[in-house]
This record gives sequence, C-alpha cells and structure tokens, in this order.
Amino acid sequence: MLQACLNGSRTAREHPALPLTPERLAEDAADVAALGVTSVHLHPRDVIGAETLAGPEIATTIATVRAAVPGIEISVSTDVPGNRVPLIASWGPLAAGRPDIASVHVRDPAWRELAQALHRVNVQVDLVLEAPADLGDLPDGVARITVAATTATAEPLLRVAEPLGLPVLLHGRDAEAWPVLTRAARLEHHVRAGLEDTLLKPDGTRARNNAELVACARRNQRAKAPR
Repeated sequence: MLQACLNGSRTAREHPALPLTPERLAEDAADVAALGVTSVHLHPRDVIGAETLAGPEIATTIATVRAAVPGIEISVSTDVPGNRVPLIASWGPLAAGRPDIASVHVRDPAWRELAQALHRVNVQVDLVLEAPADLGDLPDGVARITVAATTATAEPLLRVAEPLGLPVLLHGRDAEAWPVLTRAARLEHHVRAGLEDTLLKPDGTRARNNAELVACARRNQRAKAPR
C-alpha cells in the first residue's frame, strides 16, 4: 500500500500547496488516487484552521473527500488537543462522514481508551509506534501498525511491530522521510508520502505539491521492491 499523508499538523506558512480545507483535501486526494494511492491520511481543521475531532468538521471533511475518491481508505489522526473520547463517540451516526481508520499514538497515555472509543463507533485503529513499548494484548479494532522511525530506530521498532502479525506501515519525517521509505519498500512494508512527512523531493528540491511527492514515492517503491 502507498498512503498519501496530505497535511499533518503543518501550517500554510510552511508550504503554499498545503491542503487544509475539505475542498483542497479532496482535490489532493483525487490527484494522488490517480497515481495509485489507496489510502489518504489527513488532519481535519475547523473554521479557524485548528486541528479538530469535532463531529461536524469530521463529517464535512470526510464526506467531501470520500465523494472525490470513493473506495479509498480515509484515515485521520487522533493526536490533537481536547477531550477526545466524547468527540470520537459523536462519530457514530456520521455514516459517509465517518473515517475508515484513525491513528492512535502509543506514546499517548490515553491510547487504549482512544482505541476502544474508535472501535465502539466502527472505526479501525492504526496504532502508531515511535519508541519500543510493551503493548500487551492489543485492544479490539487494531488493524495496522504504523512505525514512525528514523534509519537508526527502524530496526528496534520493527522488532516490536512485526511479531504482532498485522500490516506494518513504515515511514520517516523530514530528513528521514526518503531513507526510511526506501527501507520500507525493500522490506515490502506499506509506505507513505506527502507534505505531512516532507516538503522536499529525494533530490532535496522543494516539491510542488502532494502529487509530486507521491509520484517520487511510487518510483522509489517500484525500484526498491524485491524482484
């Protein structure tokens, strides 16, 4: 799987093409879907541009993106401020406005409660691992492990993630984004690319937009995959 991480917690000051509104996210999702992406990960915003998990904003964002790319997995992040468990509970009746999967960071003291809240509203859990941890018995609904790594930390983190028997998405950020993507492709793990992870192409020049980063990732993934 190649996932596009469209915006993350970045701001418009960091890149002029960063998609923040539902309409812009839908446009970028359509562009990357045309390149073979089967999952998009995004951070919905409220009317003042702050990250949010509130039901109305989630519903508008997800429904708008889903209309542009029907059939593609839509993922959101739970790594935002606020009382998140009741906000997630409000997603239950959202239907087309409910995400397919949401990321939960193991470093978050409330990660188990968040995972359980997601499971109760029929949203799968993408568990994000950034440091070695004893995960114990995983909560219901965990469907994937995302390993957020550097070239130095990838191996010890994969030693935790791989034995769990779930799909693994391995990615890095900023200077580590492309080296870690190359490693993930060689290991045949899922990969991701987009403005959340890096603003630069592999040659160090500034990317125009998410689609250009995804195109680079697709070429890298095909070149490095075992034959």
